[in-house]
Amino acid sequence: MKKKPYLKKISDICGFHIWYVNGYWIRKYLDRAFTNFGYNRNFKFIPKDEFWIDNEHGKKEAHYFIDSFLTIQRFLAEGKSYEEAVREADKFEKRERKKSKFLKKLKKIKVREKILEKIHKKRLFKKYTQELNIWLIRGDLVRSLFDIDFTAGGHDKVYNFIPKKEIWIDDDLYKKEIPIVLIHELHERYLMSKGWPYEPIGGQKGFNRRKNSGVGTIQGA
Repeated sequence: MKKKPYLKKISDICGFHIWYVNGYWIRKYLDRAFTNFGYNRNFKFIPKDEFWIDNEHGKKEAHYFIDSFLTIQRFLAEGKSYEEAVREADKFEKRERKKSKFLKKLKKIKVREKILEKIHKKRLFKKYTQELNIWLIRGDLVRSLFDIDFTAGGHDKVYNFIPKKEIWIDDDLYKKEIPIVLIHELHERYLMSKGWPYEPIGGQKGFNRRKNSGVGTIQGA
């Protein structure tokens, strides 16, 4: 397996080997729940002394992911529970993201539409959608501004920060995966528009990166 997922070693930190990996290959052959990053507690196929980061656009946020992972390990070593360690790591990551000069400038913008212009990258499938706006978005900004656990995609029926009648597709996805995620979001949104309840697995909207809780589901689907 060494040759398939591994792309480039980033560094060795605190006894852990940090790697950029082929996330598309991992989702196709090992586990579709692998997103921006992963480690052994969530994915047993990852060696215990390694931390994997999806190479696709992962470089923009790698330092946040690594710092968060190391924070979790530090609190675990101090005897904290995993849930406590994750909460502390989340707090730390949010503080670190707020230090970004670009994010500070963005937060000064008071007009929501202007912020959305920064988040929206490209309108997708325009000629096929009359009622919905499907956007490829800057996932890193969404995680910094709204929800650090946002991954893959989402829509207005689940996330209150997504405008009405919009579906967002994270630009961290490989191009081959965009149609798959879009089909999921369209189907989920359709069922919810018919009154089907959304059931976040593990109490979280979307994918909880650290707990490997998977994606939300529609009850009864």
